[in-house]
Amino acid sequence: MKKKMTSLTFALVLGTLSLGVSGIATAQRAMTEPQVNSKLTEQGYTKVHDLKFKDGMWRAEAKSANGKHVDLRIDASTGNVYPDEQVSRLSEKDVRASLETQGYTHVHDVDFDDGIWKAKAENAAGADVKLRIDATSGKVVGTY
Repeated sequence: MKKKMTSLTFALVLGTLSLGVSGIATAQRAMTEPQVNSKLTEQGYTKVHDLKFKDGMWRAEAKSANGKHVDLRIDASTGNVYPDEQVSRLSEKDVRASLETQGYTHVHDVDFDDGIWKAKAENAAGADVKLRIDATSGKVVGTY
């Protein structure tokens, strides 16, 4: 019996270590501040400032290529940039349909704000989530 308990304890410790390592790996996939700054510069943004990570996305203020002041949101895993003056190609109905195909239910409070869609819903596990949605593809790009 002692051998079985030792094996079980070892398996639990190994599983816990594995979960911890996978969490670290996920965190390492997110872009770093210098990477985000570089990405913005590559896309023609200048005078980038107030760069900070908040609500699952990077945020910054900058000057666009045409010299206008813009507020930006940046997807932490892909580096996609969402300027506040972006126009949505999707309607609210499109966003709701996209979220449902991504497994979200009870979608509500859908709103387009500063170049990105926001919504509240339940995820597949039944937990309440607040989402940020790409205005072109309808894909979830962050949570808040």
